[in-house]
Amino acid sequence: METLELIERISKGEDSYTQFKVQAVSSKDLAKEFVAFANAEGGILIFGVADDGEIKGLSLDEIESLGQLIGNVADNNVKPPIHPLIQNMIIDDKKVIVIFVKNGISKPYKTSSGVFYTKSGADKKIISDEELRRLFAQSKRLFADEEPINGTDISHLNQQLFDKFLEKYDKKLYRELKNSDLDFIRLLQNFDIMRGENLTLAGNLIFGIDPQRFNKSFYVDCCYFDGNDISVTKYINERRIYGDFETLYTKATDFLKSNLINRQVDENFNSNGVPEISYEVIGELVVNALIHRDYHINSSIKIFIFHNRVEIISPGKLYNSLTVEKIKIGTSIRRNQTLDRICNNILPYTGRGSGIKRVLSIDPDVEFINDMDKEEFKCIIPRELR
Repeated sequence: METLELIERISKGEDSYTQFKVQAVSSKDLAKEFVAFANAEGGILIFGVADDGEIKGLSLDEIESLGQLIGNVADNNVKPPIHPLIQNMIIDDKKVIVIFVKNGISKPYKTSSGVFYTKSGADKKIISDEELRRLFAQSKRLFADEEPINGTDISHLNQQLFDKFLEKYDKKLYRELKNSDLDFIRLLQNFDIMRGENLTLAGNLIFGIDPQRFNKSFYVDCCYFDGNDISVTKYINERRIYGDFETLYTKATDFLKSNLINRQVDENFNSNGVPEISYEVIGELVVNALIHRDYHINSSIKIFIFHNRVEIISPGKLYNSLTVEKIKIGTSIRRNQTLDRICNNILPYTGRGSGIKRVLSIDPDVEFINDMDKEEFKCIIPRELR
């Protein structure tokens, strides 16, 4: 890191990627900072800087002592151990130490006392059970939609829905299944619709008879607020949508279409109205929310209509190394592999990363917010004020 870059970073204050320490801390406290950064997106810890950004500097003895402390904590107080990089720098004749902690590749990390931390804004927090479960699953390379759902079995599968999918996906396989030439359970397992005797999350959500019986939080919560903020005291319309994936998609898009305005653009009174928000934009963003949300977070997808905008909110920040800038140019990293693969034949979805580009080509004013702290991804579609 160059000196000017460091000065600029300090001037912006502490955030999820930057932490200040005016002097050495205990090994226990330093381990918490290391663990929090490694379990989040990584960051830098700067010693010799006060909380308000004032550069205090360190003595040579403090620098030597910190160098030993950093190595010991990284090896002995963080499980599994990490390997931070250290850079000694001088700003206005004052010495500081910059510690670079990478986004961990062996998550989840914990302190030697067994506590898991992650970043929450400029602070750190103990990891919730949901986040911890997600990190453990990622470390095993087991995607959320592949996890078996306890209590389910073949009797909870809607075979008519599966047959409809299979006939479209592969007519030869469909004929073999109907002719009893295939083991039905083995076929479902090969599609990752079942794991052992249980339906997987994907199997339950796409083909389940009553998906929310076993995945209670995975529905779509729709509300049309009579104003521009959720704090208003009245709503115009509201609905909670339950059912399989195709039902969630159809009813969610129907809620938006039925509550938005069709505006007449031709002078002829009998001419058809044009929807204020393109139905293609609506469809793409609802599909995106269903397929790419984080299913390790027990929360619903939210579709909120306000007088001046529509918000579609998905649980979970963008996956892996994705950023808003990357998805705008079509970069795609699949969080839910099975949902992604099967929904090509269930929903109007291609899985090529073209959806967001298509949305922006239709309406370049659509805004995307990747909220790291709230762990949600928000799409905001502007409306003309009534």
